Amino acid sequence: MSGDGQLRYERCARDVIARAMRAASSVLLLQTLAEFSNVAIRKARIPIKDIRRTIDAWCAVLPVQAADDSDLLAALEAVRAHRLAFWDAMLWASARRAGVRHLHTEGLPDGFALQGVTFINPFNRENDQLIEDVLSVCEVTANSPLKRSA
Repeated sequence: MSGDGQLRYERCARDVIARAMRAASSVLLLQTLAEFSNVAIRKARIPIKDIRRTIDAWCAVLPVQAADDSDLLAALEAVRAHRLAFWDAMLWASARRAGVRHLHTEGLPDGFALQGVTFINPFNRENDQLIEDVLSVCEVTANSPLKRSA
């Protein structure tokens, strides 16, 4: 990726995370925190203390959803039925169990919906309005279900 492309990518990622933190309907998936940590350590060479500080800030604002054994079984079925990569299927399964309806990811087919979860590539500019709609801060009342996003 070119220098300009990398800067746009990073800016877009920061923007989506910041908007998700403001939206009352977002959730963090533990797997994404692990993937972020791996990339930050191996590729960006960010010190562990800085990675922890970033993760702590995100976790202070957003709930975290970990995978469980039912996610494993659902992921295996998604791999079989839809030919998803295993770790992508695990991400989907955890998101689905958390009630996520829009999963922001570049690793799954953009626009594909699987059992109520639609994959949205946040780096595809054609998705800008959809992301704006999904991440707009919603008013949560006792009678309105959350429009969850990850």
